[in-house]
Amino acid sequence: MNTHIDLRPVAVEQRTDGPGPRVLLLHGLAANDSVWERALPLLPDACQVWTARLPWRTETIADWGHEPNLRGRLAQALSAVPGGPEVVVAHSMAANVLLDLLDQKQRGGVDAPRRLGIRALVLVSPFYRAGADEFDWNTISYYLNDFHLIMEEGIRVHSGGRLPADVQRAMGARVRDRVGPHGWLRFFELYLRTPALDTGRITVPTLVIGGETDFAARAEESRALAGALSDATVRVLPCGHFPMLEAADEFAAEVSSFVHATLGLPLQRGAAPHDALEPQR
Repeated sequence: MNTHIDLRPVAVEQRTDGPGPRVLLLHGLAANDSVWERALPLLPDACQVWTARLPWRTETIADWGHEPNLRGRLAQALSAVPGGPEVVVAHSMAANVLLDLLDQKQRGGVDAPRRLGIRALVLVSPFYRAGADEFDWNTISYYLNDFHLIMEEGIRVHSGGRLPADVQRAMGARVRDRVGPHGWLRFFELYLRTPALDTGRITVPTLVIGGETDFAARAEESRALAGALSDATVRVLPCGHFPMLEAADEFAAEVSSFVHATLGLPLQRGAAPHDALEPQR
């Protein structure tokens, strides 16, 4: 893991040097590329894996809410990978920024992912509602007043539950305050826009991974998003909002199997999916 604090808005780092395909991992809000550390050694040797550090990461989170163009920042991360990523794995809010970026009209019959050289997507714990009427005042109250609980959950999972409950609560409140009202509004604005996404424009194979006990981006939202995409499979793992940390073996196995089925890679490291996982829709 790179311990140097890089304050550039966007940076990418090559983590493995397989011959291909190129895989880019995108972290969610108030996290950084360390969120992938448990799953990285389990991904196929054949992959060339890159991780991104994005404006909404832990180190620069106090400033990101004023970013005028999150789609542009994400496009910058994609273009920073030499040759461009062929598989993009995006967690939580990054999945929503990615969907926002890819919600573009086809040109010459080619959708946005293929124009960018993306051959497959993995969307992990995405926030998604199919209809505008699914947002009400209770939903807003939940995500506003209990936002600190999502931050606490990230701290608990990253620490392996080793922190005392009072320290965990204090750290969660501190991260929430660093995100600030502007950052929260940027997050919730992306969420509110999901019913307007033209998901039919995204035709590349997509794996949607949810967590059975995720109280932030509920498992039914992963199922709904997979159902709205034209070529998608959904898997629900026995975990919460951070499958790559809480269920690293199962997560890596699902990603490995998906990349194998989609791009023809030999299966290595991450083995076949567990029987207990939700079947393909």
